[in-house]
Amino acid sequence: MWWKNHHHRNRQDGQTGQRRRGCQQRRYQGTGDCGCHQDCQGRQDFFPLTVNYQEKAYAGGKIPGGFFKREARPSDNETLTCRLIDRPIRPLFPDNFLNDTQIMATVISADKDNDPGILSMVGASAALMVSDIPFQGPIAGVKVGRIDGRFVANPGFEEMEKSDIEIVVAASKDAIIMVEGSAAEVSEEDMLEAIFFGHAAIQGLLSAQVELAQKAGVAKREVLPPVVNEALKAKVKELAYSRMKEAVRIKSKVERHNTIDAITGDVLVALAEEFEGAAKEIKGFLGDFEYDLVREHIIKDGERIDGRDTKTIRQITTEVGLLPRAMVRLFTRGETQALVVATLGTSIDEQRIDSLFGESKKRFLLHYNFPPFSVGETSFRLAPGRREIGHGMLAERLSPG
Repeated sequence: MWWKNHHHRNRQDGQTGQRRRGCQQRRYQGTGDCGCHQDCQGRQDFFPLTVNYQEKAYAGGKIPGGFFKREARPSDNETLTCRLIDRPIRPLFPDNFLNDTQIMATVISADKDNDPGILSMVGASAALMVSDIPFQGPIAGVKVGRIDGRFVANPGFEEMEKSDIEIVVAASKDAIIMVEGSAAEVSEEDMLEAIFFGHAAIQGLLSAQVELAQKAGVAKREVLPPVVNEALKAKVKELAYSRMKEAVRIKSKVERHNTIDAITGDVLVALAEEFEGAAKEIKGFLGDFEYDLVREHIIKDGERIDGRDTKTIRQITTEVGLLPRAMVRLFTRGETQALVVATLGTSIDEQRIDSLFGESKKRFLLHYNFPPFSVGETSFRLAPGRREIGHGMLAERLSPG
């Protein structure tokens, strides 16, 4: 099919990854990806979807640096691309589909002008479409720029240098699922126009995936609806609903959580003998009641869980001079706090980035840290997680550096 200034884009199905549930090899102006996924039946009560995106050095005709001469941990860009693929596809699986599912996008050939991350998003959706996974797609993604007042779909890296808008739009045929990016102080009307331009630009990609799935002819597996123990649900509601309704109106987060924990403990004890082994179901019902009551309170009463109306922001304060040898600010918004420390360096402190597209330097670094103790939890931590890298990049986009 044809895409972006009539440059040819090619796809191959089933040539590689023959033991996978679905495989797509896609090539676009010398940029190639394989998006494969395999799943197995799990016993967990959540959907364990994993998305991996990796750029092989040989894709750009390069040899990895370092002593081992092999790719190691994912770069920040690879981690961000994983999140970019994950977000639009995750909501499109049935609620009761709990099988282990993995999507792996590997860049095996790349030029220096096109972003393989966008192509990987399309490849992931196409791989799901030709598999037996009950994916409620397709979706597709596009990078939108505006160059000399004209919107461009999937501009090259050199073209993006001249653009005052850089957004990624992921969407289905009828709905926009995700938008991420930045702009040089453009109006809301221009941003909306860019989003709708992107949505129109991917319609051909969506139609092609539907056609591809029809030609593949793979039947989607049946996902049975969850079996609800109505007797248990009624008993939990009888014991906890009125107490939960009062608990969700407690303004203090700590007090509210403690009260809900107490309600949960009381219900578990009360039903332990009659419904032995049903603790997980009981907690699920309580969580559903809490969600419904909070939502109802906002919609009907116009009051959020902390007492604000729908138009009032949390109180924001700042403090300075908390550390003796660093420039530091403590920002507080409601019950959320951030300790922000700034360090100045010289040109020798710039970060050197070696990627498929050559070497570059970065002089503004924003490291976001989310330690588990900040939310009263514990976890095994060695390095920043995907969430920290992703949220740090979102904050970095807003910074003048």
